Amino acid sequence: MSAVIDAIGFDTLRALRAERPDAVQEALSRRVRRDVVRGDGRLFIVAADHPARGALAVGDRDDAMASRYLLLERLAVALGHPGVDGVLSTPDIIDDLAVLGLLDDKVVVGSMNRGGLRGSAFEMDDRFTGYDMPSMVRSGIDFAKVLLRVNLADTGTASTLEATAHAVTAAAEARIPIMVEPFLSRWVDGRIVNDLTPDAVVLSIAIAAGLGASSAYTWMKLPVVPDMARVMEATTLPTLLLGGDSGTDPDETFSSWEDALALPGVRGLTAGRALLYPPDGDVAGAVDAAARLVHTDL
Repeated sequence: MSAVIDAIGFDTLRALRAERPDAVQEALSRRVRRDVVRGDGRLFIVAADHPARGALAVGDRDDAMASRYLLLERLAVALGHPGVDGVLSTPDIIDDLAVLGLLDDKVVVGSMNRGGLRGSAFEMDDRFTGYDMPSMVRSGIDFAKVLLRVNLADTGTASTLEATAHAVTAAAEARIPIMVEPFLSRWVDGRIVNDLTPDAVVLSIAIAAGLGASSAYTWMKLPVVPDMARVMEATTLPTLLLGGDSGTDPDETFSSWEDALALPGVRGLTAGRALLYPPDGDVAGAVDAAARLVHTDL
């Protein structure tokens, strides 16, 4: 992959962060914004909020996302595609992208809770450690995202449910769309495993959709699982598919996305690692293929 951001760009970014921290807010304030939903009414969002939860692995590489420079390069490639509507990440990465001038005419999605660090003893404690609603309004963030892992055997889940409900209420009051990414989760051999059976996903939707004082601005962000048609019958809320890791067979992954994108209620795709770190290294090719699944008029 050829360099999209040259050494001067990274030098400027580092210098501004050290010498002119106000440049971050200035960049966010002057970026060209767009309507969240427009044109064909579908959204293709590239996700990059994994590092803040200590999740750097992709496939069999534990440190795949360790280089911030490489991640920004790959995000620049993705955001340069006309079929990519926006990016989802934490403030550190969004701030970098804003200063680099890569967010014009893109939907910016702020990730709110990354506190349940991967592999930690407190992984189920998905505290809100990223954006909050006042900061998103102040920075002109267009969309919010929360992770909601529900462990019926862990009493700590109650506080996550409450915090998520407050976030949904605050988003509705601010008229900012908020995507909730729900899972039923459990401890297995010392690690958290999400239950990806259709029944579990349906139950997670029912729990997530009822959170907050208003669902007017709530979206779902759901994994692609077997029997997705039945899963999508569990909600009337607009839904984005969760891309996840493509694993060893990207063709199978893309095929499953294509089938699910045709279902009523599905409004697009949010994918990160499968596109930014494809097995063959062709970021532009992976992004283009996914964009054409979401926006069939490209």
